Amino acid sequence: MKKELIFLGPPACGKGTQTNKLAEYFGFPHIDTGSLLRAEIASGSEDGKVAKQFIDKGQLVPVWLVGNVIKSRLSQDDCKNGFILDGFPRSLEQAEMLEEIREHIDGDNEVDFRATYFDVDMDVLISRIVNRRSCSNCGEIYNLKTKAPKVEGKCDICGGELTQRKDDNEETAHARFDTYFRETAPLVDYYKNKKVLSTIDADGSIDEVWERLLKVVE
Repeated sequence: MKKELIFLGPPACGKGTQTNKLAEYFGFPHIDTGSLLRAEIASGSEDGKVAKQFIDKGQLVPVWLVGNVIKSRLSQDDCKNGFILDGFPRSLEQAEMLEEIREHIDGDNEVDFRATYFDVDMDVLISRIVNRRSCSNCGEIYNLKTKAPKVEGKCDICGGELTQRKDDNEETAHARFDTYFRETAPLVDYYKNKKVLSTIDADGSIDEVWERLLKVVE
């Protein structure tokens, strides 16, 4: 049966790290909305220019733009056996849009659809954000406190330069959290009411969180 998984949680809750592992475990794609949008920005398209204005302010990208990108990606052949969706939906409006996208893609086929919420305290999240670095070449994520590179400023995997995203600072982080709790937190109740939601404690080592995640998605 096709498995469709979505992951909810505030910025820096660890969804990206765990869903990359899970995608490899199941053998189907991890669809990272942020990466899709950044690719759109890098292309210099009109949609990318609009997205950049919102992302730089820590605000949500317009729903129509995100919906277009997601629908196109989930329609590709590598998603026909399943996918993991990270970063979408981020509002009730987007959740309803996802239902329409899934109906279009899946038709009457039976699907195992589940949502998982990554629960982490705010102080932990702020620390993760300000200490986060990413490889400019391969995209590998590091944390200066919990997952520091072996050589300062260099990626362990490819040797690329580690950079800090412009919005990975405390001021912008607080703006992102304000947006998250206003727009996205209601999705927890939305999926709980649909009886497809599980919640995991996402504070701990990567391996600890991984074991908790497997228990609710397998």
